[in-house]
Amino acid sequence: MIISNIESIPGMKIKVQCGLVSGSTVRAKNAILDFGAGLKNIVGGELRSYTDLLRQAREESLSRMVEQAKALKANAVINVRFATSAITAGAAEVFAYGTAVVVERIEG
Repeated sequence: MIISNIESIPGMKIKVQCGLVSGSTVRAKNAILDFGAGLKNIVGGELRSYTDLLRQAREESLSRMVEQAKALKANAVINVRFATSAITAGAAEVFAYGTAVVVERIEG
């Protein structure tokens, strides 16, 4: 599956537009992460545990989007975007979306 955040794929021609596809996951932080983050707030620096949590959430939402595209018989998803929104205190949704398409190489 080809994934692109632009509207086309260089060297490829869009043959079929299959439609909008999306995937999401809701993740909650936990007490251990909060404790570590609290310590980091004192001394400064990257909150690696939260960075990892968000990376995992992006990967999961992207994977779910790809599964939806495969079900539509697409071989690529273009114009992919991510969005994040707070669901409740301590929990957030990561949402991936794009356009599922069938592409083929341009001859020549």
